[in-house]
Amino acid sequence: MTMPQKSPVVSREVWLAARLRLLAKERELTRLTDKVNDERRGLPRVSMQKPYVFEGQQGKIGLADLFGSQRKLILQHFMFGPDWVEGCPGCSFGADATLGMLMHLAHHGYAFVAVSRTPLAKIEAFKRRMGWAFNWVSSLGSDFNFDFDVSFNKDDLAKGPVMYNYRPLKLTIDEMPGLSLFEKDEDGEVYYTYSGYGAESEQLVASLCYDLKERGPDGPVYDLGEWVRHHDRYKDTVAAGGPGAGAAATGGGTDCCCGTGNSLKGGVSS
Repeated sequence: MTMPQKSPVVSREVWLAARLRLLAKERELTRLTDKVNDERRGLPRVSMQKPYVFEGQQGKIGLADLFGSQRKLILQHFMFGPDWVEGCPGCSFGADATLGMLMHLAHHGYAFVAVSRTPLAKIEAFKRRMGWAFNWVSSLGSDFNFDFDVSFNKDDLAKGPVMYNYRPLKLTIDEMPGLSLFEKDEDGEVYYTYSGYGAESEQLVASLCYDLKERGPDGPVYDLGEWVRHHDRYKDTVAAGGPGAGAAATGGGTDCCCGTGNSLKGGVSS
């Protein structure tokens, strides 16, 4: 493994000049990210007419059931094939990294579920091993994974490129990762709004947290104090990623750098 070259040692003044040049690029990236997130929120919806059946702890359930009492659903396409002995390390890392944010998202209308094309017994055993409590269901026997281009038949893989991340790719593995978003209206109709498969999926859950913040004419206002709480200060405790009811956040707590009066408004962060 080639080690990266060490950065030069300079004076504080030279370092500051370099840092300010980088900061200008970071602010440009932040503004572009805000615009891209706005476009994602504005994507049209697709009505989910095809019935899918999943197996969870509560038995056979449909796509609408995965929402619980929530109106929005974050669905992780978790790589875990029917003949695999354990879940994907990368998907597991992603699950570990998002668990803390899911608790806050649950109090603002988001449910979370992982879906894998493997027997439920394997899922439950791996969940116990990893110490996870989020909702995780099996799609084994349904077309769900294939329709969302995250599972592939071995015959199709042998023939040549398959569709993944919206383009044909030559793959050698029958399971791939991704994140999809769905919404449910007051009549129980489910709509598909987004899927990300590459680096986009790795950033999606964090970007959803920013969706919840106040938005002004120039984009999001970076004031977490308007919606986020210490996780023990919500009115009820919604399990991270679980299907529990989303309670309104209660007030209380101490102002901090992200609270009212201390927010990074006026373009400071963007």
